[in-house]
Amino acid sequence: MHYHRVILDAVPSGATRALDVGSGEGLLAQELRSTVPEVVAIDRDVPSIQQARDRRGAGGVQFIVGDFLEYPFPAGSFDLIASVAAIHHMEMEAALRRMKELLRPGGTLVVVGLARSRRPADFFVDAAGVIVHRLHRLTKPYTEQTSPTVWPPPLTYGEVRQTAERILPGVRYRRHVLWRYSLVWTGRQD
Repeated sequence: MHYHRVILDAVPSGATRALDVGSGEGLLAQELRSTVPEVVAIDRDVPSIQQARDRRGAGGVQFIVGDFLEYPFPAGSFDLIASVAAIHHMEMEAALRRMKELLRPGGTLVVVGLARSRRPADFFVDAAGVIVHRLHRLTKPYTEQTSPTVWPPPLTYGEVRQTAERILPGVRYRRHVLWRYSLVWTGRQD
């Protein structure tokens, strides 16, 4: 929820179809539905998808239980592909290649993910994250995640950046304070 704005701000003008990969309880999918006419949300976790379907305001979003890497979506069928805190549950290179394949020419891919700290600079950002996290806990309601978790994430921030730059030339990588990074990439117009 903290970084949904990164995704919402990246929705391309005129987008008609979006995919939320690893949608969990469907919060991002619902937010995307306010700007994109057709939103598809996919997650392997049955209880999360059921909770998303039952959530008030979830109308207009197609929720699918399935593995994004194997689900038979047609190539080039989405104007926006987004993922929050899910890509570390998959093999990153395969996931980014699949997202790239499913993106329409000129579409936008946005990932907000978690990685592992390794360098001294990472730990300074992590320390700032602890402070911001405590402030958030004082001012924002805490919600328990029912989705499965993977900790620690398999890749470091540096490995994430190198992988993304190799697969998505020109990707914008940014490190965020609450133990997150973002990738924003716009596919080539053919």
